[in-house]
Amino acid sequence: MFNLSRLGLVLWQWQRVRQHRILPLWIGGLRIDLATIGKLIAPSLLFAPWFDANETAQMINAIWLCIASLFILIPEVSSAQFIMEYDTRPNRLFVDYLKHPQEVMGMLWKGFKAILIIGSLAVVLLMWGAFYLFKGPVVALGSDVIWWQIVQFFVGVALTVLMIRGTLQHRPINPSTVAYCGDSMLNTLPLNSLYSVYYAVYSIKNERSAKDAYENMPEEQVYALVNEAAGIVQVVDNALNIPSFHQQVASKSSTKSKNIVLIVQESLGAQYIGGLGGQNLSPNFDRLMQEGWAFKKCYATGTRSVRGLEAVSSGFAPTLSDAVVRLTKSQSRFFTLAQLLNQRGYRSSFIYGGESHFDNMRSYFLGNGFNELYDRESFTNPVFEGTWGVSDEDMFAKLHEVLMDDLETPKLSLAFTVTNHTPWEYPSGRITPVGEPASVENSVRYVDWCIGQFFEKAKKSPYWDNTLFLIVADHDSRVWGQTLVPLKHFHIPALILGGGVEPNMDERIISQLDLPVTLLSLAGVSANHPMIGHDLTKAGTGGRAMMQYNDNYGYLQGDVLTVLQPKLPATQMRYTAPESYEPIPADEHLQRLARAHAIWPTLMYEKGLYTLPELHIKKG
Repeated sequence: MFNLSRLGLVLWQWQRVRQHRILPLWIGGLRIDLATIGKLIAPSLLFAPWFDANETAQMINAIWLCIASLFILIPEVSSAQFIMEYDTRPNRLFVDYLKHPQEVMGMLWKGFKAILIIGSLAVVLLMWGAFYLFKGPVVALGSDVIWWQIVQFFVGVALTVLMIRGTLQHRPINPSTVAYCGDSMLNTLPLNSLYSVYYAVYSIKNERSAKDAYENMPEEQVYALVNEAAGIVQVVDNALNIPSFHQQVASKSSTKSKNIVLIVQESLGAQYIGGLGGQNLSPNFDRLMQEGWAFKKCYATGTRSVRGLEAVSSGFAPTLSDAVVRLTKSQSRFFTLAQLLNQRGYRSSFIYGGESHFDNMRSYFLGNGFNELYDRESFTNPVFEGTWGVSDEDMFAKLHEVLMDDLETPKLSLAFTVTNHTPWEYPSGRITPVGEPASVENSVRYVDWCIGQFFEKAKKSPYWDNTLFLIVADHDSRVWGQTLVPLKHFHIPALILGGGVEPNMDERIISQLDLPVTLLSLAGVSANHPMIGHDLTKAGTGGRAMMQYNDNYGYLQGDVLTVLQPKLPATQMRYTAPESYEPIPADEHLQRLARAHAIWPTLMYEKGLYTLPELHIKKG
C-alpha cells in the first residue's frame, strides 16, 4: 500500500521529481515504511510464539491488523488532496483539524464532495479486504516446544527493534534521515503519511509556549516593543502583515556580490579563548582577532547547537520551545539567509562533518534554501573520523573546495564543526597534548590549529578578497552555575574577517542575532527581511543580548539582567563579569521588554510569520 501510494504521488509530481535523483526517494521510503510497519506489527510478532494456536488471540490479531491498516489508509488516501492544498504530506495540521470536526466535515463536504466519497469508499473496500486477509484460516503455525518459542520471541524482538530504529547507527531514523533535495515537498515523499502525521504529533512535545509560561501581554504591544528595540522604524507593507518585515539598507557597497561564510564552532566558549580573557589555548584565533572585527562581548542565545544554528542562519530569537531546526512548522518557507540570498544568485551550502539528520538539520536546511548539503557520507578518505564525524580539518578542506569551485558565483556557506565534543577525539601529530590527550583543553588546541591552517590557506586563495568570514561558537561546552542564567557560560567568541574587513576590537554587548544582519550590511546587500538583530556597522546599535537557559529566559541590556521564570515574577540584577550578580529594584520597562522578546518568537512561529512574503503559501 505504501509503495503503490508513493508511486502514484511520484507519477503525479513527476515534473518536480525528475529534477533530482530518484533512487534516494525509494530507498528512504523503504526504510521509513519498515519503521512504520515495525511499530504496527510489534504486538503480533511478539505475542505470536506464545498464542499462535489460540483462536481468540488470532481474532484479536486480525482486528488489530485491520485497525493498523485503517491508520495507514486514512492519511494515505488523503495525501494527494493535502499536497494540493499545503504542498506537503499530511502533518500536524491533519490532526489539528480533528479538534474541529463539524467545521472540517462541512468544509470537506462542500468543497471536496467527490473526493470525500471516493476516498471513503476506497477505505471501506480496502478494510473489508484486509479483514478477510488477516482473519485467514484458524491454524497453528508455530510450535509448542518452549525453547523454540523463546528463539522465535527474541528473533521477533530483534526484528522489530531493527525495523523501528531503521539504522544500525546510534541515532534512530527520522524525517531528516531521508531528506534528499532542496524541495521540501519532495523530501516528504520518502515518508508515508502515517509516519508524517505521527512524527509531527510526536514533535509537539518540543513546542512549549512562552505565552503560557511567562506573564502574557497583548500581541501588538509585543510587536511594538521588539521593533523598537531592533531599531525597526517602519514596517514594509506585505500581504502577510509580518510585524518585523522591514527594509535594511546596507552601510557598505560592493560592485561584486561577496561570498558569506558562517563557521560555527562546536562548544567553543570564551573561557577557552586567550584573547577574551580565557585559558591560553587559542594562539591562532587570538592572532586573527588582531586582523579582523572581533566582538569581545558576544553572547549565545542558548545551550544547544541547534539554538546557535537557528540564530546564525536565520536570525531567529530564542524561546522556551525547542529550536526551530527541530520543529515541524519551520521545515519549509521559514526565513534563512539562504532564502534571501538565493534570490540574488547565490549558491547556498551546509557543510557538516557529522550526520546531518541529527537534530533534524538535513530537513531544515534543505527545506529552507540551502540547496547543497555535505555531511559525513560526503567525505571520501577523511584524515580522521571519530564518534561524531570527520575531523575539523576535513570539514575545512571541504569548505575550501566549495569556495574554489566556480569562483564567479557568489556563495553562502554554513560550515559546522564537530571535533570539540566529548569524547574529545582528534588526529594525532597536529598538536602537543598537555596532560590527558582526550580532554576539552587539547580538543580546543586542535580546533585552534585547524582554524589557523585554514585561514593561512584562505588568505592565499583567489576567493579571499571577495569573502566575508564569520567565526562564532554555537554555545559554551558546558553551561552551569548557581544563578538563574549563568552569563559567564553564554559568553562566546565571534569574529568577522576577510577581504576589506578592518581590524576592530568591539566592546559592545551583542547577540548571535546581530551577526547575520551585520554580515548582510558588510556584503552590501540591502534587502527586506524579518530579522530583529542589530546592524552593528551603524552607530547606536548593540548593547543587548537574549538567551534561553532551560525554563528561564534572560534579557541583558547594558549591565542589567532581567530573568523570566515560569509562573513567577521577573527577577532583575546588575551583572559584573565574570560572575557577580547584585539584586536591584524592579525596572518595569525592562521587564516588559524581556517578556516581549520571550513571547515574540512564539507568536512568529505559531502564526507562520517568520518568512518572506514571496515564499509563503497559505496554509489555511
